[in-house]
Amino acid sequence: MNAKENCSINNIYSLDGRVPVLKAIPFGLQHILAMFVANLTPITIIAAAGGLPQAQIAMLLQNAMFVAGIATLIQLFSVWKIGSRLPIVMGVSFTFVGVLSVAAANQGYPVVIGAVIIGGIFEGVIGLFAKYWRRIIAPIVAASVVTAIGYSLFSVGARSFGGGYAADFGSAENLMLGTITLAACLLWNIFTKGYLKQLSVLIGLIFGYIVAIFMGKVDLSVIFSEGLISLPHFMPFKPEFDAGVIFSVAIIFLVSAAETIGDTTAMVSGGLDREITSEEISGSLACDGFASAISALFGCPPVTSFSQNVGLVNMTKVVNRFTIATGAGCMILAGLLPPIGNFFASLPEPVLGGCTIMMFGTIMVSGMEMVAKAGFTQRNITIAALSLSVGVGFTAASEIDLWAVFPSIVQTVFADNVVAVVFIVSIVLNLILPKNMEIEKV
Repeated sequence: MNAKENCSINNIYSLDGRVPVLKAIPFGLQHILAMFVANLTPITIIAAAGGLPQAQIAMLLQNAMFVAGIATLIQLFSVWKIGSRLPIVMGVSFTFVGVLSVAAANQGYPVVIGAVIIGGIFEGVIGLFAKYWRRIIAPIVAASVVTAIGYSLFSVGARSFGGGYAADFGSAENLMLGTITLAACLLWNIFTKGYLKQLSVLIGLIFGYIVAIFMGKVDLSVIFSEGLISLPHFMPFKPEFDAGVIFSVAIIFLVSAAETIGDTTAMVSGGLDREITSEEISGSLACDGFASAISALFGCPPVTSFSQNVGLVNMTKVVNRFTIATGAGCMILAGLLPPIGNFFASLPEPVLGGCTIMMFGTIMVSGMEMVAKAGFTQRNITIAALSLSVGVGFTAASEIDLWAVFPSIVQTVFADNVVAVVFIVSIVLNLILPKNMEIEKV
């Protein structure tokens, strides 16, 4: 490799460096593979709760891939003030599954669409004015939220490692497949040099997929089951508006905003080694909100930044926007070409778990690093310690009855959402605690 080629490939560690297309695609592709299944699962759950037939669910899954690709491009390169211009991958959010599933089951799927349109515009507008309220998100608040996001993903990685929500969860075959995939990632990282190390997740996914085929875990017949080309369906449902559902969804959008702030802050801290700016927070939240409203026009739930991909950035340090954009292009193609989408969707859960379980841990480590950068003052220790202990303890499955005395909307928002609880507690503590809590020496 000559000096010019070496310089080009090293640009993957630069936000705006030029990277050859063929070199960029593998790095962008591993971002898409890391989040693909998680991008589709929320729609399946919500649409099934609304009683939609399988044909409509398949159509929504196709739309979701297309919308996620478009939203990622907006986040990467921005439109006006919408978009952070950071290497953040967007996808359908898990945060809304609970409230939207209830709404779909009780009021119908069109009510879900109406609430997401209004709620998305609500978050988008809030994002545009972030510079006026950003000061309440002190460094220790952001650090606590990022740590909570890392913790919340541990069970996601473990669930995938064991086989997801399939009937054979935890079987010996699933555990073996997850272990083989994880071993492939680690061995590639140990024995390769230079930029090739950063492809460990992609190599693990490919190797695990091949092993899964021989184990009979992949049904290749479904790849060409829906034809070669299919355009996304615009406005497949006429929106309906219910004030109660809109209010509930708007509150969840605030929770999603907290997660986005944490994700974006973690990415900038771990990937770019600096503090996030008000403009980046504003653009990121505006993209979250307005892209969610666009997503609803295609019949899909809200989109948001994906913590899986933040973990991948923190682990590989690959932050080049063009590189991530090639992954967004793959998502758009997956939305236009059903065989590509079906291929991605056929990725077995244990393979995904084997590649992401360590990746999720890097987010928590990034949160720890942010706590250290904020400083171990008595005030910061109090905020981090109390918000995390309340957030983790009060949202544990075994302690769910702690929320029984609260209204149902409070339970929906907080009962099993560690990030939301940590966000609220850390902000309140940051506002009410005295600025100087150090113990005076005598």
